[in-house]
Amino acid sequence: MEKLNLPSYPFRYKNVGQRKYIFDSFRKKYVVLTPEEEVRQHFAMFLVNHCSYPAARIGLEVRIRTTQLERRSDIVVYNDSFKPGLIVECKAPSIEIQESIFDQAVRYHLELHAPYIAVTNGLRHFCCRIDNETGKWHFVDHFPAYGELQANQPGREI
Repeated sequence: MEKLNLPSYPFRYKNVGQRKYIFDSFRKKYVVLTPEEEVRQHFAMFLVNHCSYPAARIGLEVRIRTTQLERRSDIVVYNDSFKPGLIVECKAPSIEIQESIFDQAVRYHLELHAPYIAVTNGLRHFCCRIDNETGKWHFVDHFPAYGELQANQPGREI
């Protein structure tokens, strides 16, 4: 796997046949280790260890039901009211961050109404603040502190 622009963590791995697995401490099970999963695991741990987000408020592979489709958001961070505060879309390091990836995160935002979205490929990370009243989004130069996910956030419960 490519060296990520994220801190390293002491993950547990195992091999079954030709497949390698990583233990997902959020979902409490081993999952197939793909390049995207490596980014998802590292970024979730980054949120806990470097941004002080409570692990109990982080969901991985969260189902989002729209009128016609069921999708999965890579990471959703819930605020203390159990409403989405941050949606993170993860891609493999080989995938260049483009507008279409932001569009995917915004589609999840339209269902969850989280005030922040982020996209990462493990090498580059971007975060945006979305004004839920106007729908406009603005890049921010930091990931919000957990407390910033609390105030004035009309996120929808799922």
